[in-house]
Amino acid sequence: MRARSPSAPQALHQTIREVLRNEILSGKLQAGHQLRQDALAERFQASRIPVREALRQLESEGLVVHHLNRGAVVAGMNVQQICELLDIRVALECHAARLAVPNMVERDFEAMERILEAYAASDVVADWAEYNRQFHLALSAPANNGRLRRLIEEYCLNTDRYTHVAMSEATGRDKPMEDHYALLAACRARDVARVVALLEEHIDHTRRELLATARERAMGEAAETPFV
Repeated sequence: MRARSPSAPQALHQTIREVLRNEILSGKLQAGHQLRQDALAERFQASRIPVREALRQLESEGLVVHHLNRGAVVAGMNVQQICELLDIRVALECHAARLAVPNMVERDFEAMERILEAYAASDVVADWAEYNRQFHLALSAPANNGRLRRLIEEYCLNTDRYTHVAMSEATGRDKPMEDHYALLAACRARDVARVVALLEEHIDHTRRELLATARERAMGEAAETPFV
């Protein structure tokens, strides 16, 4: 019998984490969905050990929470928590932009432009979120800092998971696209200060729209509540 490589358990829990992570971020697994270890172990033909480790890592990313009586479930997030993540995005992405813009070459500009062209060609709201994610990652990639990129990806993905449908419905496609093209033009001009200012305003606009949407929803719910 062939001996299992010592790295196999680690590779397995990483595979499980990535599959579940993608399903959570894509919305296939909704907030509150129970992640039963025995069912996951059967699905991935694994023991509970790599499943448990995968869930632990997803919990550290804020994608999974553990409840006393239900075990692991897909995490939900309120407006205040989303706004906190958006504040972190501003800090991380603006820092990355300061590092990235001086390193950019024509291939970087072309990559961002291709993303925006695909963005403009799509009428699917979920696609807009994905192209938005790709653009922000492409903007930060020339910073050449893998750890910073992973942090940006984590917070960008987490906020997009909770906001992309509501934000896309609230703002449509034109305003984000306008912001992205302005960012690309500033990158081409190597105007670091303008890139940072535009990026901060772009993310802050999302926060303001989110809060406005939450207020509108709350007012609507209050109007529907009968007086007693």
